[in-house]
Formats: sequence, C-alpha cells, structure tokens
Amino acid sequence: MSHRPSSGLAAVSTALLAMSRHLEVRDVLKTIVVSARELLDAEYAALGVPDDHGGFAQFVVDGVSDARWKAIGPLPRQHGILAAMLHDEKAQRLADVREDPRFGGWPAAHPDLSDFLGLPVRDGDETLAAIFLANKRCHLRDGGCGFTEEDEELLAILAQHAAIALTNARLYERSRELTIAEERSRLAHELHDAVSQKLFSLRLTAQAAAALVDRDPDRAKDELQQVTALAAEAAEELRAAVVELRPAALDEDGLVHTLRAHIQVLDRAHSARVTFESRAVRALPAAQEEALLRVAQEALHNALRHSEADRVEVSLARRGQDTVLAVRDNGKGFDPRAVRSAGRHLGLVSMRDRASGVGGGLTVESVPGEGTTIEMEVPGG
Repeated sequence: MSHRPSSGLAAVSTALLAMSRHLEVRDVLKTIVVSARELLDAEYAALGVPDDHGGFAQFVVDGVSDARWKAIGPLPRQHGILAAMLHDEKAQRLADVREDPRFGGWPAAHPDLSDFLGLPVRDGDETLAAIFLANKRCHLRDGGCGFTEEDEELLAILAQHAAIALTNARLYERSRELTIAEERSRLAHELHDAVSQKLFSLRLTAQAAAALVDRDPDRAKDELQQVTALAAEAAEELRAAVVELRPAALDEDGLVHTLRAHIQVLDRAHSARVTFESRAVRALPAAQEEALLRVAQEALHNALRHSEADRVEVSLARRGQDTVLAVRDNGKGFDPRAVRSAGRHLGLVSMRDRASGVGGGLTVESVPGEGTTIEMEVPGG
C-alpha cells in the first residue's frame, strides 16, 4: 500500500470542511466531486443523484469542459456499472472499465475512461447518489497506475461525509421552501381579510350612492366621495401586499441564486428535465431582478403545464450591456399569430407588461410541434 504525503490529512480535512460549508444541494454536489478528484488524483470525477424514472435528477462532473459535456448529449441512464453503484453497497474498483461485462459503451464525445473507482453515497438504507472517479494519474515514484485499496478507503470516508452534507443541504432547502410557503399563506390570508373588507364596503357605498342619485343628490355626492376614499385605501392595501410579496430570497441571495433554487425544485417535482445556466450576470436593480424572476416563473409554468415538453432549458446571460433571460422548451409549441387566444392562455400580455415596466422587451418564438422560446431582455447590468 502506498503512503500519502504528510499534507494528505490536511487535504482531507479541507475537503470535509468545504462540503459542510455549503447549504445548496448543487453546491454540495459540486464540492464533493471536485474534492474527490483532487484527493484521489483522478482525471475525471462524477456524481449522479438518481430519479424515480431510471435516470438521474442531477449529474455533476469535474474534469470535463463545458463544451465537451454539451457535446456528450443527454444525461446517462441507470444501467451497467452506474446501476451497480446505486444498488450494491460494495465499491466498484476496476483496472479497466471497458473490459467489464457490464460496460455498454458511451457517446462519441465522451472521454475515454480506463481504471475506475466508484461507490454509492448512502444515508442508512437510502442511496442518495453514486460517485465515481476514472483515470488515476500515473506517478512513477508510486510504482504504477490505477486506484488502490487506500483510494477506496478514502473515497468511502468522503462518501460518508458527503451523505451528511447532502442530507443537510436537502433539509435546508426543504425548510426554506416550507418557510416561503408559510409566508405566502400568511400574506394571502392578510390580503384576503384587509382588501375584501375594503371592497365589501366599497360595494355597499356605491349601491347607496346609486339609490340616492335621484332623490337626494347631495347625499349621493357624499357617498361617491366615500367610494373614492375607499378605493384609494383598497389600492394602498394591494400595493403594500405586492411589495411584501417580493421574494425574500431575491434580497438575500440575488437573482441567479434564487432562480437556480427555484428551478432545482421544479426539476425534482416534474418529470420534465429542467436545467439552468448562468453566464457572467451581474447584480441588477431590484425591479429588474423581480421582473426577470416573475417572467421566468410564468414561462416555466407554461412549459411544464401546457407544452408537454420533456426538457426545459433556462439561461441567464449578458448580451453586450444587456441581460437576457431565455426559457426554451421542446414541447408542442403554438402559432404566435393566434396571439389573442395564445396571449391570454399563456400570460404573454402580463409578461410583456413586466418586461416593458422595467425598460425591457419580450420576444416569443414558437412553431407548432417544435417548441417555444421566450426571451426577456433588460438594459444595463
């Protein structure tokens, strides 16, 4: 068995601390993969979180460029060695994964893997994920290549701590989702109580004014003045409620983080694959961030509820000095020329109003049978 340098313990400690520092699931997954690849000196590392449909809800890689990962294509399925890691508690340590009878090949753009080490990330009887590394870097001083028993032991330690970090991150996200739901429920009750009372009084006063118009015009005028006052109060109640309904996460975490968390929840809740990509986006004025978030939520709702898409891609990126949100689906699409019915059905008028309200614009591209793309562009940022 080879011996690690004296800095090995410090490196392990650093990796474990990094895992425990993150609260978002995606950040935890990425930290686990990066830490494992660095500690075990592998060329490639990956971690997959299984879904209930024979695929992976999330799949994080390290050592593969974004361009190559995009060229590889759809996420892998739960088969072959990946399935073995999810259903077998034992580690899978192979001298050459290509010679294993369970090996089923990979896409043309996939990197060529040889030596392989993988095992499940488990919390009790539940398998949370499968983690694997490939292509151990050769060091002549160690007398050979390939993963060792010591590597296997170290990965097992990482997996144990990864299970704790991943479970904590999931609990944190679930707690925040419940907090947001509870807060919205509270605001809905307050909105109903306050505004409904004002509108009820407004209706009675208007009815009284109508009854008095002919026989007592002066009293009718007084009642109409009261209608004006009540309408102003109702408008103020609505304005205050709308201000309070601004997502707290926007103020705390910013648009990119809030949108990523929202999309991760949707990805887990729906059978369609929902992804998010952000490139070089700076912080924006509060009104623009809220408008972008609301348009994204509306467009996502349309795609997931009405388009019959199995993949929805959301991106946020810079275009010159502007910021562009794009929501693309591969669903059934529609004819944009039928703008009246489609606009009402998909909330396009509301989305356009939100975009123009912050100095931006909204474009919709759709073809029946070929999906839909909604883009919102706001200036600056």
